[in-house]
Amino acid sequence: MAFLGAGNARVAVRDQHLRGAVYYLASGHGGPDPGAIGHYGNYALAEDEYAYDVTIRLARALMEHGATVYMIVRDPNDGIRNEKVLKIDHDEVAYPNQRIPLNHTMRLRQCTDAVNKLHRKHKEAYQRMVTIHVDSRSEGQTIDVFFYHHEQSKVGQRLAKHIHKSFKSGYKRSQPTRNYSGTVTDRTSLYVVRNSHPPTVFIELGNIRNEKDQRRFLLADNRQALANWICTGLQTDYRKQ
Repeated sequence: MAFLGAGNARVAVRDQHLRGAVYYLASGHGGPDPGAIGHYGNYALAEDEYAYDVTIRLARALMEHGATVYMIVRDPNDGIRNEKVLKIDHDEVAYPNQRIPLNHTMRLRQCTDAVNKLHRKHKEAYQRMVTIHVDSRSEGQTIDVFFYHHEQSKVGQRLAKHIHKSFKSGYKRSQPTRNYSGTVTDRTSLYVVRNSHPPTVFIELGNIRNEKDQRRFLLADNRQALANWICTGLQTDYRKQ
């Protein structure tokens, strides 16, 4: 698993709790489009870099439990990184090795086409799509991690609720005085949610322009916690299918 980076390429399978599960992981934007931009001192923070780091950490966690994982957006040389400020580059590719177009609709279609082709390949397997983004709002607005699903997908809604519940439990353990206000809602208008064949959850990790929310992304331990909590929710969903 060279794409995980030096020191992480060898994945030790700890158990088979997710054996038979297939996951399609897509971090937002990538290639020529960095997505939302925030600022930390003199540094620019790009959505695609932070969404990718959480996504690749999630990929590793899922594989540790025996899952089959496809990274739909992949960076050839950025594995798991522990720096606060993640260097912005534009060399990400789409599965299996396609150049990512700048055009927004073309990029989204490229993503869903790849997922849907793989979905047909795996046929009757348990399959789920997880797409991870970082929002951009006014600098003064803090937001919690929230989740979207297709309005007509009960399975997608259940998936989102399981991950949401994992976040509530995670915050209760790590920050017992904190009130977690993340939500689960339908938003079928989102291209990836509307057009991906497997049940899909769309995750927004926070506001990249807000100083308080940035702490959720800047520390590697926090990015790992986000990935772990998503993984826990996915395990619950698989166990209770």
